[in-house]
Amino acid sequence: MNLPDYLTAPELLSLLRFWATVIVLAGSALVASVHALLTRETPASAFGWIGVSVLFPPVGPLLYYMFGVNRVRIRARRLDRQSRHGLGARQPGAYAELRDYSEVLDRRRLGLAAAGDRLSAWPVVAGNGVDMLHNGEQAYPPMLEAIEKAHRFVYLTTYIFETNKVGKRFIDALGRAAERGVDVRVLIDGVGEYYAWPGRRAVALLKRQNVQAARFLPPRLLPPSLRINLRNHRKILVTDAGVAFTGGMNIGDRHFYADGRGVEDMHFRFAGPIVRQIEAVFLSDWAFATGRQTGVSRGEIAPAGSAACRSIENGPTRDTERLATLVQTAVASARRRVLIMTPYFLPGPALIGALQSAALRGLDVQIVLPSKNNLPFVEWASRHALGELMLRGVKIHYRPPPFAHTKLLVLDDDYALVGSPNLDPRSLRLNFELAVEIFDPAGVERLARHIENVLERSRAYTLADLRRRRWPARMRDSIFWLFSSYF
Repeated sequence: MNLPDYLTAPELLSLLRFWATVIVLAGSALVASVHALLTRETPASAFGWIGVSVLFPPVGPLLYYMFGVNRVRIRARRLDRQSRHGLGARQPGAYAELRDYSEVLDRRRLGLAAAGDRLSAWPVVAGNGVDMLHNGEQAYPPMLEAIEKAHRFVYLTTYIFETNKVGKRFIDALGRAAERGVDVRVLIDGVGEYYAWPGRRAVALLKRQNVQAARFLPPRLLPPSLRINLRNHRKILVTDAGVAFTGGMNIGDRHFYADGRGVEDMHFRFAGPIVRQIEAVFLSDWAFATGRQTGVSRGEIAPAGSAACRSIENGPTRDTERLATLVQTAVASARRRVLIMTPYFLPGPALIGALQSAALRGLDVQIVLPSKNNLPFVEWASRHALGELMLRGVKIHYRPPPFAHTKLLVLDDDYALVGSPNLDPRSLRLNFELAVEIFDPAGVERLARHIENVLERSRAYTLADLRRRRWPARMRDSIFWLFSSYF
């Protein structure tokens, strides 16, 4: 090869390396930007990822690949179509045929039930018993008892499975069930499992007990897979005894509250036909994580109470706005009051508008947040957005320490939404969550009373408090609010 006398071979090689680097950097930024433009659900999300990809190559496109690309959606949709489990469930859609609930629900809730029909794969089913379980003291004993009484199957999903005293009690109980021939399956989130560090992680300990255990989207180096988003945040325990547990509690010593130093939380025990829906949710997740399909149990479950219930699956596999839309519709349907208790409160514009509208209509809208948060940056971002709510009459309260992880939405005296979701972008858009609608005046009144008791010992947060923040705190809150869509 004849080179110009002014360009040596090393110089040409250097030039080629330079242009190759430019092409790789520009190409990766372009590909990431186009993908974000075509696939992100909101302009803010698309614009943010495009900006990160263009301004910070190659780190920006790499971050987008790790955190912004929903690589599970196609596979999950395919498995979801195969795992409806014969319960009469269907794919939710805007033109679904509505069911007649006139003999089950108060006529004033028929509109909300119709919205749920179009958003959820499941119908409202009557005849359920619902028990509130406060903290580990009340939740763990009946959960362990249900495992011990199981004869055919035990299905457990959790985000965090600590291997401390409580975790070891569950591992031993699950191992004993497997030893007596029970079909025991445990699904643990692949990132949440690392909360057990240091020490042995739960999946390894469970497999030593001959328990079928799997990880949900675990991170790995080869082939590279690091998904901090798209986590399975559901908490499910269901057995053949006709009971199911769900709510906000993981498994670990931290949920013991007797000494006032743990994490306060609430779990729920369900009995009755709703158990079949919760079982089907587990089996769908199990199929996704392992590729193994299993049909839901045959036979009807006898009525066990007066509550009408419906499960609401939420996750990035299908309609990412399902749960957010349901919450907004529920708030819009309220007639007297809206009570919210959540650890993480980062509402989107639509929910802010619904809450403002409810307050402007004269409803009693109360939001209870923890004054001590385990994620301070979420608390800072949340505080920035409180002003526009309080300006329209929404009342904000901070409950005293310790940290409270309870998630409740109560409307009037007859509707509640409970389960694993928080009111933040991660729960409403990025995580796999399970919520349960409860239509039941008696049960909802107990939940409302719990919130009212907490309100009595909580501190009201006013516009004056918000405006008294020093400018460094305002700047900090605003900066974290700016990135709240990515929490």
